[in-house]
Amino acid sequence: MSGVLQPGSRWRRFIVQVAQFGAVGAAGFLVDLTVFNALRLTVFAPEHVAAGPLLAKVVSTVLAIITNWLGNRYWTFSKERQSSTVREGIEFFAVSFAGMAIGLFCLWVSHYVLGYKSVVADNIASNVVGLALGTIFRFVLYRYWVFSPTRQAARAQTAPTLSTGSTSVMDAGTAR
Repeated sequence: MSGVLQPGSRWRRFIVQVAQFGAVGAAGFLVDLTVFNALRLTVFAPEHVAAGPLLAKVVSTVLAIITNWLGNRYWTFSKERQSSTVREGIEFFAVSFAGMAIGLFCLWVSHYVLGYKSVVADNIASNVVGLALGTIFRFVLYRYWVFSPTRQAARAQTAPTLSTGSTSVMDAGTAR
């Protein structure tokens, strides 16, 4: 009977995780949106800096990525965290920067290729289209790669084998 309930509980856990990911993403979005527009309208205005919108988006997204790292690591995926914070961090930031590239590409196409140069157009390209595509990309890779419980379980199973193998090699070396 518990086997019948388990798929439902996995589904509920997935829904909770998506909701938590969304809440963390909303916080990151507020950071991104606020910083992007503040920079886009001031120091990185296209009238002053040709690549201003792209630079504003890089700065705002990096700050949002830091916000998201903390929220996802300590809340959304807290039960799936890897034991190696450095490795997990490198993977998280690699996925995040790839997601940022998706948003930057959307902004670049809209602003520089299609010629939509208003603040509204830049926000739609980067903070609606780019964000939606980047969010889907990031969630899938965070869930199934960065914070994947199956990767951690696989590592836990191979760790004793590796240490046993290295112990026997060491023992063989000391026996000489």
